[in-house]
Amino acid sequence: MAWYDEMQAVHGRLRRALELVRDAAHDDDPHPSDPVTDLLVYCRGFCTALTRHHTAEDAVLFPELERRHPDLADVMRRLRQDHGMIAYLVADLEHALDRATDPEASRDAVGRHLDGVGAIMESHFRYEERALGGVLAALDLGARREDVLGPL
Repeated sequence: MAWYDEMQAVHGRLRRALELVRDAAHDDDPHPSDPVTDLLVYCRGFCTALTRHHTAEDAVLFPELERRHPDLADVMRRLRQDHGMIAYLVADLEHALDRATDPEASRDAVGRHLDGVGAIMESHFRYEERALGGVLAALDLGARREDVLGPL
């Protein structure tokens, strides 16, 4: 299994999931079926997927990379810091979702949170792919993709 390709594929799916959520947040349909419910479903799914991806990396991938490549300690530290920052932003997004009652206000608030999560997520993904690309391309790891990168 080419772990670098797998990571890029997971990141691609998360990027597409974020776009679906953004589309739901900016839906201008004057008669949507239930904009708050749609937004809640899409956002919760995206938040869960992103969190599970980072949790898997922290629990399985990063410790293995640190064991095999101690020279990557600073990279791993930065990536874990990013995960913490993203978790904080996701929690804020989920709090905004918990308060979602008015469709228009909910879309605006959630849209702002999504912009923040999206910006940090994209920066994180690019750094992670650049910093770990060569190591992941050569990594021989006898593990399931779901355990290493999350169930995406």
